[in-house]
Amino acid sequence: MSDFPKRYTVTAALPYTNGPIHIGHLAGVYVPADIYSRYLRLQGRDVAFICGSDEHGVAISMKAKKEGISPQEVIDKYDGIIKQSFIDFGISFDNYSRTSAKIHHETAANFFRKLYDQGDFIEETTEQLYDEKASQFLADRFVTGTCPKCSNPEAYGDQCEKCGSSLNATDLIHPKSTITGTTPILKATKHWFLPLDRYEEFLKEWILEGHKNDWKPNVYGQVKSWIDDGLKPRAVTRDLDWGIDVPVKGADGKKLYVWFDAPIGYISSTKEWAQKEGKDWEPYWKDRDTKLVHFIGKDNIVFHCIIFPAMLKAEGSYILPDNVPANEFLNLEGNKLSTSKNWAVWLHEYLIDFPNKQDVLRYALTANAPETKDNDFTWKDFQARNNNELAAIFGNFINRVIVLTHKYYQGEVPQFGEFTAEDLQVLAELKAYPAVIASSIERYRFREAQGELMNVARLGNKYLADEEPWKMLKENPERVKTQMYVALQVAAALAFLSEPFLPFTATKLRSILQINSDNWENAFSKESLLPVGHFINPAEILFAQIEDDAIQYQVDKLEATKKANVMTNANIVPQKDAISFDDFSKIDLRVGTILEAEKMPKADKLLVLKVDTGIDVRTIVSGIAEHFTPEEVIGKQVTVLVNLAPRALRGVESQGMLLLTSNAEGKLVFVNPDTQVPNGHTIN
Repeated sequence: MSDFPKRYTVTAALPYTNGPIHIGHLAGVYVPADIYSRYLRLQGRDVAFICGSDEHGVAISMKAKKEGISPQEVIDKYDGIIKQSFIDFGISFDNYSRTSAKIHHETAANFFRKLYDQGDFIEETTEQLYDEKASQFLADRFVTGTCPKCSNPEAYGDQCEKCGSSLNATDLIHPKSTITGTTPILKATKHWFLPLDRYEEFLKEWILEGHKNDWKPNVYGQVKSWIDDGLKPRAVTRDLDWGIDVPVKGADGKKLYVWFDAPIGYISSTKEWAQKEGKDWEPYWKDRDTKLVHFIGKDNIVFHCIIFPAMLKAEGSYILPDNVPANEFLNLEGNKLSTSKNWAVWLHEYLIDFPNKQDVLRYALTANAPETKDNDFTWKDFQARNNNELAAIFGNFINRVIVLTHKYYQGEVPQFGEFTAEDLQVLAELKAYPAVIASSIERYRFREAQGELMNVARLGNKYLADEEPWKMLKENPERVKTQMYVALQVAAALAFLSEPFLPFTATKLRSILQINSDNWENAFSKESLLPVGHFINPAEILFAQIEDDAIQYQVDKLEATKKANVMTNANIVPQKDAISFDDFSKIDLRVGTILEAEKMPKADKLLVLKVDTGIDVRTIVSGIAEHFTPEEVIGKQVTVLVNLAPRALRGVESQGMLLLTSNAEGKLVFVNPDTQVPNGHTIN
């Protein structure tokens, strides 16, 4: 009888359809989930690898407002981009659904209704933040303010991205509406809450005691911190105009909160898949002999380890996750990835810039995976991973073996002779590697597993380097046949073992070797991976070198983004108090020209200027000396406030003020006409 579960349900976090997929999503969730699912299939296991687009919630509404389109247009646009990117990148979902689908709306509504009918919710009228100017309640992401725990002034109403604390919008200090910029008021509204405190003892027993030794420390630690702080009821409904209607009387204008609706998307996506495949979906979610594994990023730990399990426990008929191997965050060139700031490597753009190099990115992200701590992606490291590892180790070995086999034996696997101790050692190690790699994958150590795959390539390279068949061909051709036979077994092993990690390369290599995909047990139980007399195809380049100019182009793109962000995110001074038109009419702004300029003695910041205002030539003292030399400003047209009351600065009477602003780098810039204008012309 097998020690393994009868089936596996593997879920990958539903991506928000408010933007494309970037490398942080891939490293944190989708690449490890795909490695795991591909591996399970290669073990002959029954797997449902499930995902779909998360299309509700405030992020969608915010994107729609920003782009001036409807939420439906937003989700249709990004669902298309995301889905195609996953297909092109080789993420092997068994089903990719949408939470806007009818089957999901029905599944989520029925799930809520069952808990409602069982009395599992608390109904409360509470005071929530309300934007009077916009005439609407403010969902969490429509509110920013100061975090009460770490004093971050840019915390959101549901979470502080600086300290990671989960918040309620009403917890924020000095909250502001992101819609109108006004300070919201508190207004009463009725909502339903899931009383998480009722499930504290269950969660302590299930996770803190039951998964103390098999869950990742970062996941276990975050869950323990939440439980130790004491769980509180959490709203499952929101005042929104986009989402799934709350299916009870008296809930007009209210939607299911996205954190309640989204994880149910795994269930509805499984239902959709089962319908297409002619299967029964329920065993994949309700049979105790099913292993449920959630792949997520660390920002979703609380939802998948506390809230969703509490929902499943309350419903009563579902299994609980066996593991939630959440990763930490991947940074980009030393800075945190940010969708809103465009600080990212977008998957759909990567696929255009680096055609047919899906496996290079998969490899680089896995080699640098943030499995236990935040890690950093750099383009230079990406280049080095390809050139120094994939090309120089893996690709070089395969190329040498294939080329020599065609050169010596016209592509036929030669008849081996008597094996030496070295030959037998290599063949024995090959037999052991599937179990070694499997052990790492089963424990969700994908970086370690991929490292073992590369050790197979290193084993082959070392064997060829030690044996040097090219030197022995003339004196002992029979020995060379055995050497090449052994080397070809290593090449075949790489074709099978690389499939979870480098699926495109594995397909290409199998084509070269003319072998079919097979599960590992079948392949490695045979006497030979490549039998004597088998013919292989000519060599092809598996990994081409990535040149410096391709990398520099990507670095330049990021530098351009950084500069654009400085411009966009420059500290904008808040609007001053309103003035009347009469007040504004008192201001007399004129075009003038600087005739003379000199530094103010013993004052680093001041220049003394002679300015022709068209009315007269007057002295103006200006604090611009750290930004301009006297020679730079002579002859420059400027905007002058001519009716400012005179003011003495270091004994020199200043009779006006120049208008300047600052650029992205903080350097002062004159505010002046685009074309030459006569001095004295007024600015209205």
